[in-house]
Amino acid sequence: MKTNKELLLKGVKFLGYTIAMMFTAPLIIYQAFKNQEHPLYIPVLAVGLVLAIGAVAMGFRGIKTIVDAFFGKK
Repeated sequence: MKTNKELLLKGVKFLGYTIAMMFTAPLIIYQAFKNQEHPLYIPVLAVGLVLAIGAVAMGFRGIKTIVDAFFGKK
């Protein structure tokens, strides 16, 4: 069983983006709740929630890509 190094690198990149979004999303959501009276409260909160959902999705995709790199696609 050979490891597909290009696919492994792609999975590691996905996990890097996931980590970035895991730190960014809570900061944006916190800032939105801190400024609830501001007119841009809803758009900022929406961006934070999209980033949070994206972090979870990218995490699953990154782990799946890494597993595919190690064990191959069926």
